[in-house]
Amino acid sequence: MRSIHIPTEPTPAGQPHPLLRLGFRPFYLLAAALAMLSVPVWLLAYKGMLPAMPAANMLWHMHEMVFAFGGAVIVGFLFTAGRNWTNLQTPAGGQLAGLAVLWIGGRIAMLLAPGVPALIVDGLFLPLCAVAFGRVLYLARSKRNYPICAILALLSVANLLFHAAANGWIALSPLTPVHGAILMITVLEAVMGGRVIPMFTRNGAPGSQPLTVAWREKASITLLLATALAWVTGLPGFVVALLAFAAAAVNAIRLAAWAPFATVRVPLLWILHLAYAWIVAGLVLLGFAALGIGSASSAFHALAVGGMSGLILGMITRTALGHTGRMLRAGPAESAMYLLLQAGAVARLCANIVPAGMRDFLLLGSALAWSAAFLLYLFVYAPYLSQARIDGREG
Repeated sequence: MRSIHIPTEPTPAGQPHPLLRLGFRPFYLLAAALAMLSVPVWLLAYKGMLPAMPAANMLWHMHEMVFAFGGAVIVGFLFTAGRNWTNLQTPAGGQLAGLAVLWIGGRIAMLLAPGVPALIVDGLFLPLCAVAFGRVLYLARSKRNYPICAILALLSVANLLFHAAANGWIALSPLTPVHGAILMITVLEAVMGGRVIPMFTRNGAPGSQPLTVAWREKASITLLLATALAWVTGLPGFVVALLAFAAAAVNAIRLAAWAPFATVRVPLLWILHLAYAWIVAGLVLLGFAALGIGSASSAFHALAVGGMSGLILGMITRTALGHTGRMLRAGPAESAMYLLLQAGAVARLCANIVPAGMRDFLLLGSALAWSAAFLLYLFVYAPYLSQARIDGREG
């Protein structure tokens, strides 16, 4: 096991603490801590052991996993990537600290003060981050990345709609904005996956020849967007199914062209390919759910736990290693994190289809595997993220 020794060199004058130098540092840690804690809290509440807490509400669990956990990682990643894309400073120092404190305040409000306080505190985080990120893109005239900022803005709107629906202020099921957010995050994953997975594979798996075809790249994103819109707007089931199956097929062909089997000996790569395969599986399940076969819960857990969380864990390890000056090489700890998360995803999906007597057992197993994966991440990566780059470079 790796050492968790944290050097105590003083921070240079004029430089923020290493934890506040780039967006991935605080938000990867905060997201991992939330992931580790929130699922066990929800499970205890689900079993009636925390009856007085808003966490007993399933809506709290869904919100925190999608908008808080997913949102923190997306913001951390985009602030970091935006710096590289534009050569302009994204939030750092006091501004980054303020956003992190606001995110923490949102978690407290969601747990202890639902309603208007949660709407105000939690609802401000994503819009402020979207404005900060969009400002950098605008100043750099980085038009290629405007759609990514638009997705962050749409997530902000979905979060506000969730609060309004959950509190009965509008005639909308709270599931609708949650489902919409998961599907929008899936679109973002498909966009970013197309940019980085083939490149990472080519660079990290010697002899591999991942291929990208322009029309297929565009078709995969277009069909995902169409599926998301069809589901959220409640189009007839056969229309949703047709779009979902088409999106699954094109994305499966897309993934196969990225040479996934060349990555089996490279954990930093196979986790990304396997997580993308969960997206394909989730789309297939969504198509069946639209036809009344199986449940939407299974489809969205495949997309969120297997796809979103798998890609998140793959990226928060890879980018943390690269942006702290370390070698892009997974050790036993990373492999264990990835396998634990996959075990948790499979167990959670199986919990939806087994007899009632086995459901609680699988939910417990899924929660333990999930939390162990992120606990291990915190143990290994907290020192990396809270100290300066080992190569002396900025960031």
